[in-house]
Amino acid sequence: MPENTRRAVITRQTGETRVHLELALDGGGACEITTGVGFLDHMLEQFARHGGFGLKVSCVGDLHVDDHHSVEDVGICLGTAVRQALGDCAGIARYGHALVPMDESLALCAVDVSGRGLSVVDLEIATERIGTFACELVPEFVRALATHGGLTIHIRRITGQNRHHLVEAAFKALGRALGSAVAVVDPGGAVPSTKGLL
Repeated sequence: MPENTRRAVITRQTGETRVHLELALDGGGACEITTGVGFLDHMLEQFARHGGFGLKVSCVGDLHVDDHHSVEDVGICLGTAVRQALGDCAGIARYGHALVPMDESLALCAVDVSGRGLSVVDLEIATERIGTFACELVPEFVRALATHGGLTIHIRRITGQNRHHLVEAAFKALGRALGSAVAVVDPGGAVPSTKGLL
């Protein structure tokens, strides 16, 4: 599959959010992100840069309620975009993993482009919030991404105390692991599954 075809544009509008997202799997890390949730913007920038993705995200959500709907719906759109951009998945690596340190924190992420959405997030964050951002939204975002992307994602804290460092290391690891998993390693090759379908 030629690299310039590995793109997707997703628009999703509900009674809670309006999201427009553009993803290029081979976009080199360029990003423009405005979700209204500052910490999510920062994490998505890390994800895109370290994954080598081109990513544009605009979200207008009901932040007067809380950040939940915006965070989840951006995850839904990102997962949908990954799935669309991958097409039939022929020639990709399928699996990717990364171990990323950030100061005292160390996070592991492993990804399988399995076609089956599943996430396990075990970061052991010992606080409810990072600034105004609810830490419980990290697994919600990953679950939405995994479910709608047909991805199996495992994220684990190896060590770390600073909650910002730990979550940032996790998003960098997610970007790097997914970037490795979607990389074309066998141009013109088969779908990497004995079933012949992902």
